[in-house]
Amino acid sequence: MVKKKKTVEVATLTEPVALEDIASEDNLRRNLEEVKTYDGVIGYILRNTTSASIDLKDPTKIIDYAILSSEAFATASQLSELFDLGNVKSILVEGNTVKMLSLAVGDNKIGVFMEKNADWGKVLKKLTER
Repeated sequence: MVKKKKTVEVATLTEPVALEDIASEDNLRRNLEEVKTYDGVIGYILRNTTSASIDLKDPTKIIDYAILSSEAFATASQLSELFDLGNVKSILVEGNTVKMLSLAVGDNKIGVFMEKNADWGKVLKKLTER
């Protein structure tokens, strides 16, 4: 039996984005609710030191996506340190059918899960707007 290789593309964005100036957590939650309506968005995970919110179209994948979201940011931070890339502001992980955008907004870490054809740039722009 021949195993088929899976290709996973990871992009680490280190350009400075003034995320600390984004208004409030309420604004962030409103933006996430809007992002959830975009074509191809599967859902999101929002977490900080005191709470976590998960909103996915397929609740059977909550644990998988929660682990993926958490590990992706930790791995990106390690890679950034290893290769001296600077602070990681956002990362994009793209698989065969799904991609995930992870970013930090203040003390919040966000994972947005999308179908492969979804416009991750539009999601990033909405979540980082002032």
